[in-house]
Amino acid sequence: MQLRGSCHCQAVRFTVQSHQPYPFMRCYCSICRKTAGGGGFAVNLGADNATLAVEGSEHVSVYQAHMADGTQSAARRHFCRQCGSALWLWDPRWPELVHPHASAIDSALPVPPEYSHIMLGSRAGWVELTVHPRDWQFDEYPEESLADWHRRLGLER
Repeated sequence: MQLRGSCHCQAVRFTVQSHQPYPFMRCYCSICRKTAGGGGFAVNLGADNATLAVEGSEHVSVYQAHMADGTQSAARRHFCRQCGSALWLWDPRWPELVHPHASAIDSALPVPPEYSHIMLGSRAGWVELTVHPRDWQFDEYPEESLADWHRRLGLER
């Protein structure tokens, strides 16, 4: 599925191919919540980094989070330096993948049949969980990958 995305001010626009377009994983970690979260969490999708095409790349900045142990995260969070919109995350440990923020996607995304609420151990106290009967909850990261979740449910495109 081709995804089209943009920042709020439209200075940055991008397209990318995704075989895992369901926005099912809600991350409550402090990094995602503070850099991209709305509602106390952020949602990333899985896509093929080789297909990422960006217009307005001169308006893109990158942030690498500082971890609680004093190290710097390998993950690079891309955002628009004009309006601050979170756009996508890329991590050199998995160079073939890019993770667009669902909030930056302009294409219609499919509604997932269930959600995975991850990093609940970092959830802010003011965030009230909305958990559906089929949802999964994890204090940290689940063992099931984004691609495995799509395969398990027969949702790859």
